[in-house]
Amino acid sequence: MRNSFLFRILGCLFAVSCCLSCGEADTLYARLPAKFIMDNVYSVPQLYTACNSMGEFCTIYGNNKQYIFASHNGSTPVNQIALSQYSGFYLGLSGFIVGLPNIPEMGQDVPAVVCFDLACSNCYEESNIAKRMILQEGGFAHCSRCQRTYDLNNQGIVSIGKGGRTLFRYRVNYLASTGTLIINN
Repeated sequence: MRNSFLFRILGCLFAVSCCLSCGEADTLYARLPAKFIMDNVYSVPQLYTACNSMGEFCTIYGNNKQYIFASHNGSTPVNQIALSQYSGFYLGLSGFIVGLPNIPEMGQDVPAVVCFDLACSNCYEESNIAKRMILQEGGFAHCSRCQRTYDLNNQGIVSIGKGGRTLFRYRVNYLASTGTLIINN
């Protein structure tokens, strides 16, 4: 009798711990590798604007020799050697979209810099395709394959097209005082 009471208590504690461990914090960020550090954000106009102006976003992607920072105001290439003091960068599936939303997230007083994957999350989950999306003015990203448009100012939700999951999101820290951007997962 005493053992059955103990098993009931342990079972209840296990059920409660399972519910607590599956909270929003676990599902907010993608479980994909991501690592990128940029010390001199002010040296790249597109990235500086995206990190300091509400409603502005910038894409970051790479080729064999450079990282490309692009927005609707143009692009800036940065040689990978210039960032060689850091190693092992992982640009998610297809690159990053970084910016400062014009709407604070639920429970926040002020907007904070966010980072999404540049690949369409729905195309990746449905067909394992990591096609780079197109950044649009006004804080939107469009996938030319599935024709979905995502609202970057509203947590990366699908705003136009067939519904689906939000964009993959990564943890990001922007230290305006030092001009340092850190993306990691």
